[in-house]
Amino acid sequence: MEDSDTRAILPEDTLSSVDNEIRINDTFCNNEEVENKGQICYKRPPFACPLSVSVEPVLFLSMFSLSLQWPLSTQYLWDRISEDVGYNGTKGGGCANTSGPPDPLQKEVETLTAHWNLYINLGGFAVGLFVVTLLGSWSDQGGRRPVLILPSLGLALQAGVYLLVMYLKLPVAWFLLGRLLSGLSGDFNTILAGCFAYVADTSDRGSRTFRVAVLEACLGLAGMLASIIGGQWRRAQGYINPFWLVLATNLAAALYAYLFVPESITPDPSAKLFTTRHHRAVYRLYSALGDPTEAGSYTKWRRYKLWLYIFCFFLVVTVHFGSRELFVLYELSSPLCWGPGLIGWGSAAQNLAYLSSLLGLRTLQRCLEDSWVSLVGLASNMTGLVVISLANTTELMFTGYGLCFLYMAATPVLRAKLSKLVGPEEQGALFASVACVEGLCSLVASSLFNSLYPATLHIMKGFPFLFGALLLLIPTGIIGPGELGTGSPAVANKHIRSRGLGIGQTRLNRPTGGCQDLGAMDAIL
Repeated sequence: MEDSDTRAILPEDTLSSVDNEIRINDTFCNNEEVENKGQICYKRPPFACPLSVSVEPVLFLSMFSLSLQWPLSTQYLWDRISEDVGYNGTKGGGCANTSGPPDPLQKEVETLTAHWNLYINLGGFAVGLFVVTLLGSWSDQGGRRPVLILPSLGLALQAGVYLLVMYLKLPVAWFLLGRLLSGLSGDFNTILAGCFAYVADTSDRGSRTFRVAVLEACLGLAGMLASIIGGQWRRAQGYINPFWLVLATNLAAALYAYLFVPESITPDPSAKLFTTRHHRAVYRLYSALGDPTEAGSYTKWRRYKLWLYIFCFFLVVTVHFGSRELFVLYELSSPLCWGPGLIGWGSAAQNLAYLSSLLGLRTLQRCLEDSWVSLVGLASNMTGLVVISLANTTELMFTGYGLCFLYMAATPVLRAKLSKLVGPEEQGALFASVACVEGLCSLVASSLFNSLYPATLHIMKGFPFLFGALLLLIPTGIIGPGELGTGSPAVANKHIRSRGLGIGQTRLNRPTGGCQDLGAMDAIL
């Protein structure tokens, strides 16, 4: 449902009175640690600073460290396993020899590296599943800033463990320990949940899709920069120095969140962290129970849309994660046989699509609804993956990356649509569940694509990418004919009348006492 649908349901005088109630309510948020800025109430950080802006720098720094770490850790696993099995094809130039049958040692290295990636991701998901849900839902009462600081420190601890492995030449199984420690603190998914919930707190429904896309563009910009630096730096100085930068960047993200990020809600000092209430809040979002004050038909309609959006999101992100995990392996081995420099440029080209997707989304929104923008992004993704699956030269591989220039346009639309289906007091629980889905995507992608890749090497080396393109046909079919973004004015109108148009009252009775300008209108869209 778009803004025009809302105004068709509510008369102008009602909308005006709602806006007035919001503005009046905002004037009550004037305690000692709160300053008013328009319609949003921000709690000052411990050390007020003119640089206090938003969460984009936190997400940028965290993604920079992750993008710098991920391809380097995969290459480190490749080198260590190659050393263990006695394979030196890449270093000795044997990889470039594409005539004859594949080297069995190369296939063994590829298989073992893919399996270790699977084990590490499985360990992180196993411990992070409950932690992400716990912290994300707790942030609806306890505040957003803590769920940005704690996971950044956990990622810094993981980088420290990786450094110990490299300095002391410990077994690669120690990488799993580092990932487990990061998972106990929430891992990167908790940072994602906190940042997207923060944007939902501080944006209205008209600008939310673009604000979410800006956050995802920060992911791409950080990934592009880290990929260029990481490939060249690793070739010049090895693995240890880049991982020191990973450690420092995660600490900088935690420090920035602590010093400069204002709180977007009013924290409840009595909110308990270790309680089952937070997990139940996530369950209620998708269960048949719903909100007992809501009309039954609306509850079913909202739950139906939530499940469909989550399913589409799951498929899209699974393909993103699965293909991304295989790109480095695909490029290291024959027939491409890329070195660290080309791998860095390839990752940079892939991450550049975050920025092109942001610009494309902003442009396409002027003439298309959000649902159709997501369809364009899915078409770009499928086309690029098909070309990459057939790539046997460097030029063709970069052509595939170029065709994916809008592949990230679908996920911000889906995140924004999900956010508009829940109330302002449920944003943390929602994005915690979305983060858990992302963790599940990582697990499924690792197990599926890392198992599919070695199993199909003798058939078609790029088959996993072709398989990913076929999977994307499912969300395309759901979004296309179903028009998930249009909503149902009749159902929403019935819901509004059943609640007596108590929009301002819903806002005033928020348990956390926050002052976000989302309003209860977001709860019906």
